[in-house]
Amino acid sequence: MEIFKHIAPLKAFLKDKQKQGKSVGLVPTMGALHPGHLALVRASKEQNQVTVSSIYINPTQFNNPADLEKYPRTFDKDADLLTKVGCDAVFYPENNEMYQQKSLVKFDFSHLDKVMEGQFRPGHFSGVALVVSKLFHIVNPDQAYFGQKDFQQFAIIRQLVTELKFDINLHCIPTLRESDGLAMSSRNLRLNPEERNRATIFYKALILAKQKLTGGTSVPETKTLIRKMVDQEIKTSLEYIELADSINLNTLDNVSDGNRPILCIAGYVGEVRLIDNMYLD
Repeated sequence: MEIFKHIAPLKAFLKDKQKQGKSVGLVPTMGALHPGHLALVRASKEQNQVTVSSIYINPTQFNNPADLEKYPRTFDKDADLLTKVGCDAVFYPENNEMYQQKSLVKFDFSHLDKVMEGQFRPGHFSGVALVVSKLFHIVNPDQAYFGQKDFQQFAIIRQLVTELKFDINLHCIPTLRESDGLAMSSRNLRLNPEERNRATIFYKALILAKQKLTGGTSVPETKTLIRKMVDQEIKTSLEYIELADSINLNTLDNVSDGNRPILCIAGYVGEVRLIDNMYLD
């Protein structure tokens, strides 16, 4: 596996591969890799001759400086995992390679980045869109792979690709879970053993909410029930649970509305913020 810290040699490497008619798949990550990330790499390898993974903790998508500082950094382990799964190249730039100067560009996705995560993390998706746009221009992939756990992020990147006419096929790969249901996440590394056990509350909440909604309980009643369930658990708190249209992210007040509704949840275990989601069907 080739490791690139600078844009120019990476682009030269990929230009040579593309001249040979080889398709390129991109798996953007912020490192602290787990089997969910590796599933994205495997999906890319199945559909492309060359797979590139980026490892970059993008500062412009963190609205909390402490969260940026505490984000796990495990490059040596990550590189070893990527090598073992057969990734062809990893892009591991420093901040001054991606941002030579303070960025002035901001993205606004109307309601897409104002609900759910956007409500609690203002500016987050502008930073995501900015760095993903940079990666798309640098790598020029044929296909790009993202995880369903960050579904709102995927929906926004889908809009970005449509609006800016990126000639890229996007793939949303289903969330991988631990044996007890916890969605695999880099942030799980920050949980102590007690918090790790409590973190399953969000998966349990999604299961119960799905059962209630498909059983005829109203959306408002279900949301009230879930809030009580999460908030009564020690060291856990709920920020939101919403039923959303998976195409336009409109929040729904009725299960019969919208396109393939998806339940989205976010909250805290101790100081660690976790998100998860589950389709209603």
